[in-house]
Amino acid sequence: MRIKHNKKRNTAFVYEALIKEATLAILKKDGDRKNKAVKLLKLHFKIGSELKKDLDCYRSLCEGQNLDRFTLEKILRESKLQRRLLDPTGLFKAQTALIKDVNKELSPTVFNNFVPNYKTLATIAQIFSDKISPKNRVILENEIIINMLTAKEKDSEQAVDDIVYRTFAKKFNNKYETALLEEQKQLLNYYVSSFADNSVELKLFLNEEIKRLINELQKAYKIDEIQADEEMSDKTQRIVQKLKSYSRSTITEDVLLTVMRTQQLVKEIHNDADHG
Repeated sequence: MRIKHNKKRNTAFVYEALIKEATLAILKKDGDRKNKAVKLLKLHFKIGSELKKDLDCYRSLCEGQNLDRFTLEKILRESKLQRRLLDPTGLFKAQTALIKDVNKELSPTVFNNFVPNYKTLATIAQIFSDKISPKNRVILENEIIINMLTAKEKDSEQAVDDIVYRTFAKKFNNKYETALLEEQKQLLNYYVSSFADNSVELKLFLNEEIKRLINELQKAYKIDEIQADEEMSDKTQRIVQKLKSYSRSTITEDVLLTVMRTQQLVKEIHNDADHG
């Protein structure tokens, strides 16, 4: 029998709920609420903190990984060991401080945010608990291993839910609201995650993606149809110059949307070339 799950004491759930809160605030253009959510993420999940260590234990078990079962079982054992090495009193106090700050700076409604992998996070919490029978522990651990083997196929769809995708997509073109490209999903995922890591992974991804887009546009510029169309040729050149300027720019929503538009444009150019 599973023990009662307290989601406010589930470090990974609260982290995901705050990420969702920041994302929704961006979509609603509520800068103050977004800044508060980001501030809490950076304050409570900074490197070396008990909450960050706890979060890492959860994330090792809830993210899709292209690994064999034997290796995943070793990751499971190591994650349980690292979790046991955490100071329980220090972790409890850190969780209490986080809950208090969420209630004070935002509101208790944050804990009602929909987190797609909630069931998995609750199962991991059961595994980390010392109040579960050996039989149930083995059953739940097997569930997690199976989830890790299959989750890699679902990560791109679950990282940001469909409502967030549709709402953000409407900002640049309604026709993309239910058909975001895989590279656009990746960009959104990195953007959402950037609140907690000072945009490190987002910057790395953007740097490589912008290089790819510039290269694709420069190749497209040589296509006869584009060279023959003065307006299209000029537009292509201006987009390339704009993308190049982003290497010196702060990452803003306008930068994000421009890159997403360019991703769609490059895709359409390829489709036209394939069917030409």
